[in-house]
Amino acid sequence: MRAPDQMLTEVESGRTVATGCRSGRVLVVDDDPEIRLLISDYFEQHGIQTVSATGRSAVARQLAGGEPSAIILDLHLGQDDGLDLLREIRSGSDVPVIILTGRSRDEVDCVVGLELGADDYLTKPFGIRELYARFRAVRRSRVNGGLLRTSEVERGGYKFGGWRLDRRSRRLIDPQERLVALSKGEYALLLAFLDASERPLSREHLLQATRLHDEDVFDRSIDVQVLRLRRKLEADPKAPRVIKTERGVGYVFAIPVEQSHLADWRSAPQSR
Repeated sequence: MRAPDQMLTEVESGRTVATGCRSGRVLVVDDDPEIRLLISDYFEQHGIQTVSATGRSAVARQLAGGEPSAIILDLHLGQDDGLDLLREIRSGSDVPVIILTGRSRDEVDCVVGLELGADDYLTKPFGIRELYARFRAVRRSRVNGGLLRTSEVERGGYKFGGWRLDRRSRRLIDPQERLVALSKGEYALLLAFLDASERPLSREHLLQATRLHDEDVFDRSIDVQVLRLRRKLEADPKAPRVIKTERGVGYVFAIPVEQSHLADWRSAPQSR
């Protein structure tokens, strides 16, 4: 068993940050010093401060000092289990989490991690630019999601790639201002994607989301629902650019989504 001093938070020199709820710092949890240094150096080149931890106790101390803006979590931490640590984090925090896993165990761990509440994942070895891009996408999605919680926005809708979805009337309008009919299941599935755009979602997550709106979805394959939605959203459903398959995990809504206010819908075409 490791001594407590071996699990102390490792903060690189010159990386002292102020504590406080949702500070600008990113917590990097990995027992590989080269990975920690790679992430810290690149993120700080882009103005993002980082702190590092190598195990459960160090993570707990960091969170006690103030919630970070995001956590990058390796699932293989020697004696500590990353999935257990993710479960503990999610039990008391909704901080964005990106998980890292080894190539030999990526599919099962990633699916479980996403089900436990991770926002995204990467398989080692990974490109540091891709990790940074995913971090930015997760943060952007969370900011947009926070805006959605205001009552005015909830009565508005979403905009994506020239499309608009009105939450009040459940009307989907294409870039040519034409009304596109949606079944209850298709509407529920689209909402699940729009609420987590640019994040991989497992089939189980999508099935749970659609069950809340349409019991008929229970006995259908979520893949069939995705195919039906693709036929309405994609220029070429056989080569999708909006709803992409995330191999070994599920699907991802691959384009940015913007939440819009009620006023934006006053001139929207009415259904006939």
